[in-house]
Amino acid sequence: MTPVSILDLLKVRIFRIGISAVPLFLIVACQLSAPVRAASVTPAASSTAAAPPVSPDYRIGPGDQLHIFVFENDQLSVTVPVRPDGKISTPLVEDMVAVGKTPSQLARDIETALSKYVRSPKVNVEVVSALSVYSQIKVIGQVKEPKAIPYHEGMTVLEALLDAKGLSEFAAGNRARIVRMVNGRQEDIRVRLDALVNNGDMSQNLPLQPGDVLVVPETRF
Repeated sequence: MTPVSILDLLKVRIFRIGISAVPLFLIVACQLSAPVRAASVTPAASSTAAAPPVSPDYRIGPGDQLHIFVFENDQLSVTVPVRPDGKISTPLVEDMVAVGKTPSQLARDIETALSKYVRSPKVNVEVVSALSVYSQIKVIGQVKEPKAIPYHEGMTVLEALLDAKGLSEFAAGNRARIVRMVNGRQEDIRVRLDALVNNGDMSQNLPLQPGDVLVVPETRF
């Protein structure tokens, strides 16, 4: 015997009981088809979700995925990973150091290398997948939860301190400092965390940069 579908049985039933059953058939049919429509829409919506862009001062590091776009040269445009040695390889440019550079800095370096082969190359570098430890903020010393925090544009000392659950019992907050690398040299920026947290002195809520280390020393007895 040929299998009979649910819809076929409903149609036979409608024919027997008359036209008054048509609304019931329509309701059942809509309920049967609704899950199919919802399932077909959900994947499409999720596939269009884009990763949030990184800030312009993001520092590229090992593990990042980069899209190298060379204007009017599709054959030179590729998506490549940053290798553990901190370098990338693209068509015509091999073993280019990427680690520690911003996307725009890397783009300019690639333009310089390509200028030997391409007249006035225009390059754009996009970070497709951002995993670089060079764009973390580290909070160490006398805080309740020393940790590394992913950097985002506009990040401040107070935000990083709250993420680390605040000062510990033995913190010398007013002797804290931000350690920052500038052109390969270390700079120490003093920040009075006790004044910020306890007195609301917002002048101490300094902006942070990628790679900064917030150091909170122990109080002296």
